[in-house]
Amino acid sequence: MILHKGYKYRLKTKTSHDRQFRRICGHCRFVWNKALALQLSRLASRTPLLSYQDLAGLLRLWKQSEEYGFLREAPAQALQQVLRDLDRALWDGLKKVKGMPRFRKKGRQDSCRYPQGFKLNGSRIYLPKIGWVGYRRSRDIQGRPKNVTVSRRSRHWFVSIQTERELAEPKHPSSTAVGIDLGVNRFATLSDGTIYEPLHSFRRWEKKLTREQRRLARQRRFAKNWRKQKEKITRLHLRIADARQDYLHKVSTEISKNHAIVVMEDLRVRNMSASAKGTLDNPGRHVRQKAGLNKAILDQGWYEFRRQLAYKLAWAGGVLEMVPPHHTSQTCPQCDFVSPGNRRSQALFRCGACGFEDHADLVGALNILRRAGHAQIACSGPQGSESQAARGPKARWGLLAGTDLAGATPGISVL
Repeated sequence: MILHKGYKYRLKTKTSHDRQFRRICGHCRFVWNKALALQLSRLASRTPLLSYQDLAGLLRLWKQSEEYGFLREAPAQALQQVLRDLDRALWDGLKKVKGMPRFRKKGRQDSCRYPQGFKLNGSRIYLPKIGWVGYRRSRDIQGRPKNVTVSRRSRHWFVSIQTERELAEPKHPSSTAVGIDLGVNRFATLSDGTIYEPLHSFRRWEKKLTREQRRLARQRRFAKNWRKQKEKITRLHLRIADARQDYLHKVSTEISKNHAIVVMEDLRVRNMSASAKGTLDNPGRHVRQKAGLNKAILDQGWYEFRRQLAYKLAWAGGVLEMVPPHHTSQTCPQCDFVSPGNRRSQALFRCGACGFEDHADLVGALNILRRAGHAQIACSGPQGSESQAARGPKARWGLLAGTDLAGATPGISVL
C-alpha cells in the first residue's frame, strides 16, 4: 500500500522570517482572490471557466506588469499551487462534492505550499525566497517528502511535510470488532462495556473566554490594546482546540490498536446541531435548550474523531464501518422490539416486550454492532473461515460475528 503521512513541526522563526512569511502568504491570498473573482464573473456571464494553464499564463502576465509586479517577490511554485488548488476547489463545488470556494481574508488560515524547491537537512529546512529555517524536530520523518506547507497559528509558524512511502499490506494484530455509540454525557460507549468520559474542553474555559471577549468589546477597534486582547482570545481558542485534539488522538489511537473492525453511526452533525430559532412568522420552541445542546455536541468533535479512526485503522490494517443511525437506542438487542417507549430516560433502556434492561448508550452500541454484522453476513455468503481470515478484516467479519463477538456482547443472540 502507498502511505501518505504528514509531519507537522513548529518553526524557529525570527522577526525577518515572520515578515517574509506574512508577505508570501499575502501574495498567495491575492492570487487566490483575484483568480476566484475572475472565475466567478465568468460563471455569472455564462462564459466557460479558464483552465489552470490559462490562469498560469495570466499569472505570468501579472508578474510582468507594473501594477502586480510585487508578485515576483513570492516563489513561483507557491503561486502556481494556489491556482491548482483553486481549480480543484471550483470543480468540486460545481460537482456538489464540496461547497464553492470563498474569498480569503487576511489573518485567517494564512498558509502557502511548496510543491518543490525545498530541502531538508537535519532539523533545518530550506524554503525558496526564505532560506534555511530551523524547526523543532520532535520525531523522525519517514518516507520521501512530496510537498511542504507553511501555516500560521496565533503567533507561531508551523511547517507540515507530507511524505510518501510504500509498505506491505498491514495485518491487524487483533481479531475483534466493536460498536461505538457517541454521546454528550458519555463521549463514547463501546459494545464491550468500555466507557470514555467527555472532556468538555470548551465548557472548561467558557467563563474565562466570556470575560476576555467582554474586555475586547469595550476597547476601541484596531487600537494597540485591542490587538493585544484579540491575540489573547485567539490563544485561548487554540488552547481549547488543542486540548480537544489531544484527547481525540488518545482515544482513537487506543481503539484502533485494540480492535480490527470498528462500527459507528453515520451521524449528520450539521443537521443535529442546527439552530431552533425558526423565523419571525414561525418561531422555534425551546431555543435556549437546543442552543445548549448544540454547543455540547460541537464541543465533542465527533466528525474529527471519525476521521482519525478511519485513517488510523487503515494504517493498522483495520476497517471502519458506518451504519444508519435510525432507532439504534430504541431497539431491544434481545428481541428486536422497536419503540420510543423503550428509552425511558437519557440513561435507562427497558424493553416493553421482554423486559431487557441496561444503559441506553450500551444498548445503542450493541445495536450498531449488530446492524453492521447483519449487513456483512448478507453480502459475504457461505465461505470458508480460512479464506475469510486470509482476506483481512472485512472478509473476517462473518467469522468474527459468530465467535469473538458472541462472548463480547452479552444479551445478543449469535448472528
